[in-house]
Amino acid sequence: MKHLLSLEALSGADMRAILTGTTDFKRNRAMHTRPLAGQTWALIFSKSSTRTRVSFEVGLRELGASVLFLNAGDIQLGRGEPIKDTARVLGRMIHGAVIRTFAQADVVEFARYSGIPTVNALTDDEHPCQILTDIFTFEEKRGERIEGKTVTFVGDAACNVPVSWLWAAARLGFTLRLAAPKAYWPDAAIVKRAAADSPVPWDGYSADQVVERLPIGAGMLELLTDVNFAARQADLLYTDVWVSMGKEAESAQRLKDLTGYQINGDLVKLAKSNALVMHCLPAYRGKEIDEETVEAHADTIFTEAENRLHTQKSIVNWMVS
Repeated sequence: MKHLLSLEALSGADMRAILTGTTDFKRNRAMHTRPLAGQTWALIFSKSSTRTRVSFEVGLRELGASVLFLNAGDIQLGRGEPIKDTARVLGRMIHGAVIRTFAQADVVEFARYSGIPTVNALTDDEHPCQILTDIFTFEEKRGERIEGKTVTFVGDAACNVPVSWLWAAARLGFTLRLAAPKAYWPDAAIVKRAAADSPVPWDGYSADQVVERLPIGAGMLELLTDVNFAARQADLLYTDVWVSMGKEAESAQRLKDLTGYQINGDLVKLAKSNALVMHCLPAYRGKEIDEETVEAHADTIFTEAENRLHTQKSIVNWMVS
């Protein structure tokens, strides 16, 4: 049985199979068979969402499934009965689950005990559906594969989105630059896992390091504090909110620390002339990205949002095939 729990656990070949399927699902949206006909899938959301909920509800229905939406108040995942008991109950009644919650361990435990295909629609650790969508969008817009390219992420480089980008770089073979204050670099344990097959062992960040460059799987990771240097000759500039869901108590400090780590017109000029700008949304204009840059790259950003639908249909189809 296949699940999509993290990009760390997904091979490059499986990522490429999902991306290939996405092209077909988008091109032939109204002409596909319904592999989930007669099935019921549950959306279990402890975290609120617009794009994730709508794209999965529409996608699952287009694949033939009935959809049951359960929010935090309906099911209280992990706050009442044990996850494994909830999983065992639902696994006897539904055919698949899409979970958007806080703890990665909850999604992993649900998949283990439910016995049904399970999708991580976002946890604090990873956002795999988003990054597969982003790669598809990059390749669709540029007309070439992401392998060998340079992706620059600007902002909180320790959150779930850049961490999933890290694993994608390791599997597909591109350079990922993460531009952030050092306190917002990914956890050293994650980087160490990604660099496990590096010819030179990596032992963690040094106290005064402002640049870190190391091979990760088939790709390369570059960690920098200099946002302008990170943007130079990049093929893709990417950002996300400075205050992720669950981090609201840190808002004032985060806004102070991350000021200057913004995608704007001056930064875009440092990237390649055909560089794309992406944001997984919602965008807080004037913080991680300015108004003019959002509007100048709106076609890419909102195509990226639309592509969640097609990519997630491909993910589910890959899981059940």
